Amino acid sequence: METFWYIALAFMIIMYVVLDGFDLGAGIIHLSAAKNDNERRTIINSIGPLWDGNEVWLIAAGGTLFFAFPLLYASSFSGFYLPLIMVLWLLIGRALGIELRKHVDNPLWKSFWDAMFFLSSLLLVIIFGAALGNLVRGVPLDEHGFFFEPLWTTFTVVPNAGILDWFTVLMGIVALFTLTAHGSNFIAMKTENGLQQKARRYSSISNWGVLLTSIAALISVSVIRPEVWNNYSIHIWGYIFPITGLAGLAGMVYYRFKQNDYRAFLSSAMFIIGMLSATAFGLYPNVLSASTDPKNSLTIYNASTGQHGLQIGLIWWIIGIILAIGYFIYLFYIFRGKVKVTGESY
Repeated sequence: METFWYIALAFMIIMYVVLDGFDLGAGIIHLSAAKNDNERRTIINSIGPLWDGNEVWLIAAGGTLFFAFPLLYASSFSGFYLPLIMVLWLLIGRALGIELRKHVDNPLWKSFWDAMFFLSSLLLVIIFGAALGNLVRGVPLDEHGFFFEPLWTTFTVVPNAGILDWFTVLMGIVALFTLTAHGSNFIAMKTENGLQQKARRYSSISNWGVLLTSIAALISVSVIRPEVWNNYSIHIWGYIFPITGLAGLAGMVYYRFKQNDYRAFLSSAMFIIGMLSATAFGLYPNVLSASTDPKNSLTIYNASTGQHGLQIGLIWWIIGIILAIGYFIYLFYIFRGKVKVTGESY
């Protein structure tokens, strides 16, 4: 049961990154790719019916974390208190940027909320990438399973490092390029004419950023945390995950060259799925590694709730996940096709 809930939690986090990732990527290119009000409205319309629904996966992952791995929930929410508060405010800022922009027909008002949408999306992506870096690098857990990290210390990878160091910042840059490419592919798929061409250019540039930073991150992980490769030496079939990620990256480059926006978008989704799955596979069974003393690490066994709770939760999770998947299939189906702005409609 513990392994199942580890997989379920990883699945929901990956779904969030894939689905809300293109919303965040759209926000990152919002100011620079869209040069006038009509183009910016088009970008917002492209994600308008989807962005708040995509965040359901983040809420679902938090709920699963709460009941399946309560010690991990308590430890991470206290240790990462500062970045979590930052994430909360940035999520609020992004929502306000999308929803309030249209309420006053004034250039200054619209420019302010456009900037808020861009800045919130940019910082969210970097913080999420840095959070993944913390999970890979490890945090200074004590014998009770708790820790506290300042925002930064020496900016180097040491046992008592802060939330930000050169490695976690690198992971934030990887996330920035990855989701910029993912969002650009989505906007190119949903739009036409000049905006589509600009989104394609952003996608092409970001693809090279993804390639270079991913290589740097792979080398860094092998040096900082070589034990992530232990599971791969034991279970050779696990290589299917990084191979999937590499196939997705190759597809991103190839289909962008062919200007096939739909397949380029699917390829960037495949890259995200493959690389995050590879990370989860390498970290298993740890859910939060200790950088000071490996014996203090939280695993799926010492951080999970009782068997009865896990079994009862499975029933409700299956019901909820079927409803959620059905809803998202319906939502993406009815909002398929190109986005066109007509009049003042949003």
